[in-house]
Amino acid sequence: MAIDIDPEETETAALAEIGAALSGAHVLEVGCADRAGSVLGIDPKADTIARARASTPPRLQDRVTFRAIGLDALHAPPGCFDAVVLAWSL
Repeated sequence: MAIDIDPEETETAALAEIGAALSGAHVLEVGCADRAGSVLGIDPKADTIARARASTPPRLQDRVTFRAIGLDALHAPPGCFDAVVLAWSL
């Protein structure tokens, strides 16, 4: 059975709206926001990170960092992110 993610594009539209509100913010994206000041994309699967890194547009590559790590293993000081985004991940 095929999985159709966001067929009505409502989640995509919501994420775009959130992205606009996060202009210049430091964002943690769980489960690899192109308007944020910087984005750290994390996922425990290295192949997922490799695909995310490969699909990052050149204009965003200086603001987006990826790490193959689970959220539970991420040690970040309190307050270092302005927002955390979790979409299309469990």
